[in-house]
Amino acid sequence: MRQPGQAASIVRRLLFESEPIRIGSFAVDPVSDACGDVERQDSNVMVLPFAGLFAKHEAPGRHVVGTPSHAVFIAADTPYRLSFPGSIGDRAIVLRFDDTLVPEEINRGPSETPGSHGMLSADAMMRRDLLRRRLADPVGNSLEIEALALELLNLCFGVLRRESSSRPATRERRARAVERVKEAVAVAPAQGWSVASLARIANLSPFHLCYVFRELTGVSIYDYVLRERLAQALKAVLDGRDITAIALEAGFASHSHFTARFKRFFGSTPSALRERMGVKRELRKIMTARHRARA
Repeated sequence: MRQPGQAASIVRRLLFESEPIRIGSFAVDPVSDACGDVERQDSNVMVLPFAGLFAKHEAPGRHVVGTPSHAVFIAADTPYRLSFPGSIGDRAIVLRFDDTLVPEEINRGPSETPGSHGMLSADAMMRRDLLRRRLADPVGNSLEIEALALELLNLCFGVLRRESSSRPATRERRARAVERVKEAVAVAPAQGWSVASLARIANLSPFHLCYVFRELTGVSIYDYVLRERLAQALKAVLDGRDITAIALEAGFASHSHFTARFKRFFGSTPSALRERMGVKRELRKIMTARHRARA
C-alpha cells in the first residue's frame, strides 16, 4: 500500500455503535497496487464494498477479491494483508462484531479456514445501500439501523465460501485463476470482455475457464460480468445520476438494455428503485414480490 516517501490516503470512521455491532466506513486512495503490511483485527469484521476494489491476501499465493458484489469476512486475530489492484481504491461499509454473532456452522477450528468471501444477492446489495443511506441521515432511527445491519450480516454469512485450508493443489490453482479473472473484471467492468481474453488472464483454455469458473462461483462468466456491472452501477443509480450515462459507462448498449437487465436482477427499474429505496417498507415490497414470483 506504500511506496518510498508516500502513503495511501485512508479514512476510517465509526458511524454507529450498539451492544451487538459496530458500523464504520472505510475509504482508501492507494498510491500503488502493492501488497500492504500484515494486519490483524481485534474483532470479527465483515467488509461490504460499495465502490472500488480490494484484495485480501490470506496466505502466500492465496487471496480473495472484494468488489461491490461481494462480502469479505475477516476473522478476529487472523493475519492478512491488503492490496488494491489497479490502484483504483475502495469504499466500504464495515460491520464489526464478536463471536456470538458468528453462526455455528462457520468452522473456526485449526484445520479449517472460515468461509472468507461470497457473492451477495440482489437483496443484500440493496440492504447494504439502504443501510449506507440510513447511516448518513442525521436523524436516522437507531433501532432501524441496528436491525438492518444484523439482517445484512445474516445474509452475508449465508453466502460465505466454506473451504478446507488443506484442499488439493489443483483446487488452489483453479481458485487463484478465478480470483485473477474477478480482479480484471472489477478493475474494468465495462470493458468488452470475451471468454478468450479472460482465459488468457487466468492462464487456462477458454473451455476450462468456463467449467472452473462455474464450479467455484456457481455462475457463468457472462452472468458474473453482468452482475459486477450492475453491482457497480447500483450506487450511481441511487445517487441520482442520469440513467443513460450510467448505462453507457457500465458497458450496456443502451438505456433500455440496462433497464431490462437491472429490473431482472434487482426486481425493479432503476428509476422506480431510486424512488423506493427511501422507504424501507417499499424495499420489503420489492423483495417480497421477487420471492413470490420465484415460488
